[in-house]
Amino acid sequence: MRDILKKLIDGEISIDDAESQLKITQIQELGDNIKFDVSRENRTGIPEAVYAQGKTDEDLLNIINNINSTNNLMITRLPEDRFNNIQNYINENILENSNYYKEASILTINKTEIKKSKGKVGIITAGTADIPIAEESRITLEQAGYTVIKTYDVGVAGIHRLIDKISYLLEEQVDVVITLAGMEGALPSVVAGIVDMPVIAVPTSTGYGVGEKGFTALFAMLQSCAPGIATMNIDNGYGAGVYAITILKQIEKRVNE
Repeated sequence: MRDILKKLIDGEISIDDAESQLKITQIQELGDNIKFDVSRENRTGIPEAVYAQGKTDEDLLNIINNINSTNNLMITRLPEDRFNNIQNYINENILENSNYYKEASILTINKTEIKKSKGKVGIITAGTADIPIAEESRITLEQAGYTVIKTYDVGVAGIHRLIDKISYLLEEQVDVVITLAGMEGALPSVVAGIVDMPVIAVPTSTGYGVGEKGFTALFAMLQSCAPGIATMNIDNGYGAGVYAITILKQIEKRVNE
């Protein structure tokens, strides 16, 4: 971008030429299937993520080995067997800067150190079955430099487990709480009735019978009697992490003004 603007100032190109070239720099094309938005992280402040489902192994390798516009990248919903398939074909210098998180099915690539931010997020799950989605939220937040305080398996079926953990999150002065639950999805309502910070609810596809695939939890969270809960889509841990980042960035902006 600086090179294009310098050419414009020096009179080497016209305004129309500069506009065309700047538009081109917003996209990196990799073959016929991939058009990578190179400015998204700078524009939105959200860690760059590539959704692995629906992409071939060749597509993923093309992105991982050839994207030169971002220093930090997440590959989400990448099962362990697929990671094992592509691992030996990832460029060595990239692989040595990567980490694979089996439980969350995420590969992170960090060519530079992540800049730490001041915000804190608490993550609470109702059960251990919700942990993979919670880990997706955690890694998303940590990729953006935020501190995560997690407490798992404290659902309403044993509500005495929750109260002590809520106190701990309050002592840690978290700015946002992400709650994840399947089955009847009651946990976010309980948490939102106790704390004074934003609560993000994530329904998970754990359960059986009418709770199967997470729809009962989703409807319960949308219909919660506790006001102000922001409800994500089923199993959308990444979306919860992104929404928490958006809140934290607004807080930072206000503090710095």
